Amino acid sequence: MIRLLCVLLAAVSLSQVSQAQTATPDSGIYIKLGDARTKKSMMAFPALQYFGSPGTASNYQATGAEIYNVINNDLAVSSYFQFIDSKAFLEDPSKVGMTPAPGNPAGFKFQSWSAIGADFLIRAGFSIAGGEVTLETYVYHVGKATLVAGKKYKGPVSSARRIAHTFANDVLKALTGTEGMFLSRMVVTSDKAGGQAREVYIMDWDSANSMQVSKHSSVAISPAWSPDGSKVAYTSYVKRVGSKFRNADMLLLDLKSGKRQLISYRQGINSGASFSPDGKTIFLTISQGTSPDIYKMSYDGALMGKVTNGPAGAMNVEPAVCPGDSNKVAFSSDRAGKPMIYTMDANGGNVKRLTFAGVFNSSPSWSPDCKKIAFAGQSDNNFDIFVMNADGSDMIRLSSAKKSNGKMSSNEDPSFSPDGRFVMYTSNRTGKNQVFISTVDGTEERRVTQDNHNYFKPKWSVNLD
Repeated sequence: MIRLLCVLLAAVSLSQVSQAQTATPDSGIYIKLGDARTKKSMMAFPALQYFGSPGTASNYQATGAEIYNVINNDLAVSSYFQFIDSKAFLEDPSKVGMTPAPGNPAGFKFQSWSAIGADFLIRAGFSIAGGEVTLETYVYHVGKATLVAGKKYKGPVSSARRIAHTFANDVLKALTGTEGMFLSRMVVTSDKAGGQAREVYIMDWDSANSMQVSKHSSVAISPAWSPDGSKVAYTSYVKRVGSKFRNADMLLLDLKSGKRQLISYRQGINSGASFSPDGKTIFLTISQGTSPDIYKMSYDGALMGKVTNGPAGAMNVEPAVCPGDSNKVAFSSDRAGKPMIYTMDANGGNVKRLTFAGVFNSSPSWSPDCKKIAFAGQSDNNFDIFVMNADGSDMIRLSSAKKSNGKMSSNEDPSFSPDGRFVMYTSNRTGKNQVFISTVDGTEERRVTQDNHNYFKPKWSVNLD
């Protein structure tokens, strides 16, 4: 576990920022969401300074580069900033201090940064001692010549990426009022293990630190996080002892202990887990030899009731419980002829149809505040990702991309980030099913995985401490 020394540096730095500075770092919302979409803030982020001597730590350059690159990527992905090229800098950051003149006689000058149009300036440096890295950071508002935040972070060298993600989260919190999603992870199934198998993997949101957590040599589908990120439920086609056939059984994996529990193994489909935010129940799809319906189940596999009931022959699948309200459930159903998106109360009452267009609408996903729903919609021969208000209004398309052969790609299985600013999904535009993210308004899109494997049904976790 990283020991984060998030210590305000007011005693040192505030006296050096300006004589007009108050007794605490400048506070307030500097970037508003709507303004950021219109005009990005200009960010100056010079290379990290190293406070030790080159001989005191092996490979310190690689650690510094990793920290810098992670922070730079996080803040770029946030879509709030445009970075100023280091060639435009008017002073050499390596030759001036990280706090400003005149308080620090050897410090930097705010005028040097305002002259090149910087709105914000990050100065940071690091040291390595005893196998631990310490990152010292300052975030400045250039126009006001004030310190926004100053903190130190400390942990094992192996935690360098996590320290960088933590700082990036803190930057967004300081400037926008809401922390970023950079300490989150995704759970996804993939064919990375080789052959026809699909196994479950957990990785950082940016695809780093990938770890395989299932080894069934089978096909695993539809993974889902528990509300606190400590457990993962998923379905695998398991071959039971004494049987020649595989069944779609649901398992629950405790990530800390590694304990794996078979929680739903009724004959037929046991899939599509969605945890209620109170941490007490799991909604899932069960068929039991008939048309699939949605059930509610405890963590130990005991059924607590059938939530949907047909109509006769109809499929009711893919339950999604709102993260902020255990009583709101979205799902897909073909009860009106074509699969469409519906919502209902947790007891199955108050059913409302939200989508009416397209051929096939599936995979609903709630935003953290329950105000929006993302889903995959098929109009022609491909799927795209759409976002709408929770009542079905103001629908927008997030994805639209062609393959190399000119045909439209399919984009499927959306999942909201824990801050509600992004939607993650898979796309086959590269020839393989890769993971992409888009801002919730569709203005910016980025590829997350960068390999030649296939990924399916990614789910975004909460931020993990």
